[in-house]
Amino acid sequence: MLIDRKLLVVLLLLLSFVGFGQKPSRAENAQNIQIDSLLLKGVIAMDRANFDEAIANIKKAEALSLESKNSSNEAISNQLLTKIYYELGQYELAGPYILNAIKLHQELQELNNLGQDYIIYSQILIKTGNSEKALPFLENAEIIYQNQRDENSRVQLATTYLYEGNIYQELKQDEEALTRFQEAEALLKKTQSKNNYLLCRVYLQEGKTNLQLGQLDPALEYATSAHEISLNNNYPQLEVDALNLLSKVHSERKEYEEAFSFLSLYNQKRLTYFGDANNNVRNTAIRNALLANINADDYDPGKRVQANKITTVLIIALFTILCLLALSLYKNNNLRAKANELLQAKNAELMIAKENAEKASVVKAQFLSTITHELRTPMYAVTGLTHLLLSENPTEEQKKHLDSLKFSGEYLLSLINNILDLNKLEADKVEVEQATFNLRKRVDDVLFALERSAQEKGNKLTLEYDEEIPDQIIGDPLMISQILINLIGNGNKFTRDGDIFIRIKQLSRNDTQTYLHFEVEDTGEGISKKKQKDIFQNFTQGSVQINRKFGGTGLGLSIVKRLLSLQKSKIELESTLGKGSKFFFDIKYGLAKSKANEPEERVYNIDYEALKGRKLLVVEDNKINQMITRKILEKNEMECEVADNGEIAIEKVRFEPFDLVLMDIHMPGISGIEATQKIREFNKDLPILALTAVTIDENIDDFYLAGFNDIIPKPYKVEEFFFKIHNALKRKNVIL
Repeated sequence: MLIDRKLLVVLLLLLSFVGFGQKPSRAENAQNIQIDSLLLKGVIAMDRANFDEAIANIKKAEALSLESKNSSNEAISNQLLTKIYYELGQYELAGPYILNAIKLHQELQELNNLGQDYIIYSQILIKTGNSEKALPFLENAEIIYQNQRDENSRVQLATTYLYEGNIYQELKQDEEALTRFQEAEALLKKTQSKNNYLLCRVYLQEGKTNLQLGQLDPALEYATSAHEISLNNNYPQLEVDALNLLSKVHSERKEYEEAFSFLSLYNQKRLTYFGDANNNVRNTAIRNALLANINADDYDPGKRVQANKITTVLIIALFTILCLLALSLYKNNNLRAKANELLQAKNAELMIAKENAEKASVVKAQFLSTITHELRTPMYAVTGLTHLLLSENPTEEQKKHLDSLKFSGEYLLSLINNILDLNKLEADKVEVEQATFNLRKRVDDVLFALERSAQEKGNKLTLEYDEEIPDQIIGDPLMISQILINLIGNGNKFTRDGDIFIRIKQLSRNDTQTYLHFEVEDTGEGISKKKQKDIFQNFTQGSVQINRKFGGTGLGLSIVKRLLSLQKSKIELESTLGKGSKFFFDIKYGLAKSKANEPEERVYNIDYEALKGRKLLVVEDNKINQMITRKILEKNEMECEVADNGEIAIEKVRFEPFDLVLMDIHMPGISGIEATQKIREFNKDLPILALTAVTIDENIDDFYLAGFNDIIPKPYKVEEFFFKIHNALKRKNVIL
């Protein structure tokens, strides 16, 4: 039975702690007292099996909980209503209440109550013939109670194992069922309080399962233990079940006298506890009782007439009651049929909504896959041409602008990757790089990149930099650049003829870490209190008017929030409408072991002399990309040939010697993957690198399976480009 007589005590304790830590208003306090009172009345009525009164009180408590937005009491109400309807066998009414209780307890993180919800819902599923669907809910309850250490949690976990075992037994998975029952037994034996009823049920199930597996000795042992507990604690149903099991076990052991003895005792006890004897015995008992009460007055004809009248009235009354009962059943069946139709309609709507959501997700993934490649391809030209121009002895003024262009290109590439790979960013799967870098140089680069746009709006950028900050720190340099560009750019966007202050201060420092505080403050438009809560959401700005006036996607602050979260920090905001805004955050960075001559970011160990004279084949259909890749290679005195597509590449490799192939993936005709697979049919050793703008729907492992030795994602850093070429040639012993 789901209704526990101890539930009243538990509920009293629970209600006494609802809202602990918050001081409700007088009106809220009065309403909470009223809800508690109704719930207690309901529980008391449940204990007395007065279910109509219990339902009425608990439904009133539920309505008041909804009105006062008291989710905890609403969840309790739903759980109690579920238990009542379960006891009444009205499972279709119990289902929606327990599902709502699960939802509320999940939101409230009330794990013990959530575990009970899962167990209750699993029993409803079992009763309605959905045993397999009940298993996941029992497994959820198992996870919850495994993490608890109190006495009640052990009992609940044992109950969960018992129900799981029953399901596996029903599914004919007896070995799995026996494991669950044994785990339940072990837990119950560890509990200090006696849970004899539950232990007796476990012994019975262990006995039945061992019997099914042909393990007769343990089956007899468990059946005997269950029988002893049922006798000592007056559990009639369990006693009858134990006698039946003992009879079957002795029969399988070919101990037929003992089997017959227990079978006779089983029939006797079953009739005693749950039914009358046969009709002859019953009729005899009735006749003897009548004869014992006959006297002379019973033969009076007047009294006989009066008795007949009373009998007629009773028959009419009985017939009327039966008619009313039939009418009530008819109405209930109609209501149940309508409820089933409504549920089926809602399920159909949910299925359609699910299909639409899945289609939208596929369309989104396809769009992101296409746009990723389309954006990265021109970015390759931007970064590649910037590198080439920097290597052609520009003037100091030109070099300054090219450095700014290179920095902006790196930032834009990172922004493209983060925005387009939404699934990766939202799942917090973007990796934080740990590189040594100069923070002051990074900040200066950001300010230089944004200086012109600030001047155009009449704004002044002012940096307040703590000189105590070490020259070289360890962290992700690109992430801090992205964060500052977004915050300073945001301040510049909403400020005109004003000031933007960038403050970076060291809060503390030890031998291995420095703790830094960053602030970006502007004297611009400011943000209202109402909008401050939503400003860090995707595609959110202060208002439609602000969007039209200042432009932008509304993604900048959302990206800032996510990037800081990846670095175990968070963005905070202080703002007054019309006076400006201040964004601030704190980050911990590691310290480099040596400050002197510390290289910034990654160091690539490349023997450029060994690369000179090596012959490479570049397979690329984009003419600009061909030119850039060729020039970068030839600048290092490497020989380079170009193939416009995969078919030409295959023929060139077949008839000409090459030290390495750089293969694009997306080309007209056959793809780079197909071309590589065909080359591998006649040349297993030639190093082939994928030089491609990888899309989000491509699995990196597929490249290696196709025969590629490595992947160089476009656009790339030139140092990384040569580093991968050098490694590939070295692994194949082309160079030493």
